[in-house]
Amino acid sequence: MQHSSSLLTPLSSSNRLHKPDLLLRSVAFTVVYATVIFLLNNFLNFWALWPGALNTLGGLPPAGPYAGFGWLQVLSYVSAPMLAVLHVYRLQSESYQDLSSRVSNWAATTIKAAFWMVLLVGMVDMLVSFMRIESLLAPIFGDSITSQLGKPQFRGAYVHLPLMLLSCFIAIRSKGLGFIWLALLVVVAEFLIVITRFVFSYEQAFMGDLVRFWYAALFLFASANTLLLEGHIRVDVAYTHFKARTQSWVNIFGVCLLGLPLCFTILTLGMWDRTSSINSPLLSVEVSQSGYGMYVKYLMVGFLAIFAFSMVIQFSSYLLKHFGVLRGETATTTANP
Repeated sequence: MQHSSSLLTPLSSSNRLHKPDLLLRSVAFTVVYATVIFLLNNFLNFWALWPGALNTLGGLPPAGPYAGFGWLQVLSYVSAPMLAVLHVYRLQSESYQDLSSRVSNWAATTIKAAFWMVLLVGMVDMLVSFMRIESLLAPIFGDSITSQLGKPQFRGAYVHLPLMLLSCFIAIRSKGLGFIWLALLVVVAEFLIVITRFVFSYEQAFMGDLVRFWYAALFLFASANTLLLEGHIRVDVAYTHFKARTQSWVNIFGVCLLGLPLCFTILTLGMWDRTSSINSPLLSVEVSQSGYGMYVKYLMVGFLAIFAFSMVIQFSSYLLKHFGVLRGETATTTANP
């Protein structure tokens, strides 16, 4: 039977990739690749001092040791759809649901790394702040290290960054997202504040900072996993009465008109230049003004970027799942480890 090019035509039993399938799958993967390339170029622009794709295309005079690398950044954006098409061809034998699960696993790995990051950084930075307040650092590490640990740039580079790299390694090797444990830790941390304040009359700024640090992570990082498990709140008036294909159309339009634009707005407005709301605190390693609190305020700003990035990946997985329904597959809702 001849295969129609309509998006509403179900998949044939052949493993050959048809044009509608190539287009739909490539769109979803292009979103992922373009977002990754944007974040990579943001790092190269403001931390590695590369000229940037827009400056290169705008004809601004090159400056700095990496002035000639601007065209590489331009080519990186051009390569996004090409990489997506190559990826689709390499996985052409997989179903839409398999591809959706694969992309969702990328989001899960990102969130696992973020979970371990907030856990390790939160515990270690709290310990450093406590030892600094109680004058325990100097007898152990000496006056020089104690002085350096009071500087945000030093603590970020030599304490937080190694823990972040360790978190990525743990995320790759571990299973499960662990947000139940993070929720429990938030409760335990708040309980300890109550006990130490009203029983021992002891309270420090870092104690409240730790609760805010973990609670912000719990709220923002769990969003992608909540979307995966269909655990988000719906106010359904007509949706539940729709047929499966109609529901898929509604979800696709919702992702394209609401979900992805929101995430792209967060990333572009927050990371457009050095003074943007996300880039500026990260570049300056901004901390709270309490003096002896935790030095993690700049990381909490970065949570917004992680939230937007993980949601973009999960929305792309969502697109693949519902594209598959339109092409004749049965949607599955399975949590990925």
